[in-house]
Amino acid sequence: MAQPKIRVLIAKPGLDGHDRGAKVIARALRDAGMEVIYTGLRQTPEMIAEAALQEDVHIVGLSILSGAHLTLVPRILRLLKQQGQERVRVMLGGIIPDEDRPKLEAMGVAGVFGPGTSTTAIVEAFSRAVEPQELKAAEG
Repeated sequence: MAQPKIRVLIAKPGLDGHDRGAKVIARALRDAGMEVIYTGLRQTPEMIAEAALQEDVHIVGLSILSGAHLTLVPRILRLLKQQGQERVRVMLGGIIPDEDRPKLEAMGVAGVFGPGTSTTAIVEAFSRAVEPQELKAAEG
């Protein structure tokens, strides 16, 4: 029987049109054995929350380079909660000032990754974010 996989949604909220980093992370997570869904550019918070619900993911990985993280992330977290998806972890990568990290973590963001973070460190953080019993529960 195949081992259940961590399901990840990678999304680019807002108007930022640069997705190379998101694609690199999606590939690294896939290479590590996770199931990855990439939503593409210019996603609204509503589109991201709906995709997370439809795809039944464990983690939503957001890539934000526009500086709009303190506007977009709270909206996405609120929508996930409204849909009963409190169990879904949210990870954030991009251009995130150090002083914003504690605010994001206090909101419930499980991990914040800036430029230069290795893909190995990101894969490890995503792997640690989901408990084995969650994978078994999703399987059965």
